[in-house]
Amino acid sequence: MTVALVSGASRGLGAAIARRLAADGFAVAVNYAAGRERAERVVADIRSAGGTAEAFGADVTDEAAVQDLVERIRAALGPVGVLVANATGPQPEIPVDRLGWRDHLDQLEFFVKSPTLLLQAVLADMRAAGNGRFVQIGSDAFERAMPGMSAYNAAKGAQWGLTRTWARELGGDGITVNLVAPGWVPVERHGDLTDADTAGYVSEVPMGRIGRPEDVAAAVSYLASDAAGFVTGQRITVNGGHNMD
Repeated sequence: MTVALVSGASRGLGAAIARRLAADGFAVAVNYAAGRERAERVVADIRSAGGTAEAFGADVTDEAAVQDLVERIRAALGPVGVLVANATGPQPEIPVDRLGWRDHLDQLEFFVKSPTLLLQAVLADMRAAGNGRFVQIGSDAFERAMPGMSAYNAAKGAQWGLTRTWARELGGDGITVNLVAPGWVPVERHGDLTDADTAGYVSEVPMGRIGRPEDVAAAVSYLASDAAGFVTGQRITVNGGHNMD
């Protein structure tokens, strides 16, 4: 059974992705930073549905913690064959006249440093297997160029650059590298929203509805599957056509 590691999987998109990959037959390592109880609920949901999963706490922006995380997963479930870099932190709106370098670094920690550390930690096992899937969770905010979000957008742009570069670098090892870019998909951190709260956004979406975590999980499921073995260096935008490449 192939092992899939999903970072930041105790809630939101990560939890939906973890549940979907478990339903697809992967043994899922549900990573969390602080939400241990939430992560254990995700694991319990997966197991009750007949799947295999375990929760693993780790700060995926810390080099030693990431190495330890992958070693614990290898000992408990086996080597990681599918890696989903989903973990994220706060995404404050900061106008350029108040933007500091620390604000940039806060975003780069999650969208450049963490994916780099995670990939490096699993790369030897993927190369030994001659196969691997790395999926990054990006955002369509990069194209939307939302004012006040320059630090976030810059990091998301860097994440897309890493995806393209690593796809070229690792293709010969049988490892695919792709990115899923969701539009606005309300999750727990957005609080309770009404139809009125989302109406303005939905009015600009050709599909006529707000995104759901399951929409994003379905795209990740495809990229993690054997069916996507010849798909690499690609960006799949999941936003109902809100913006189009």
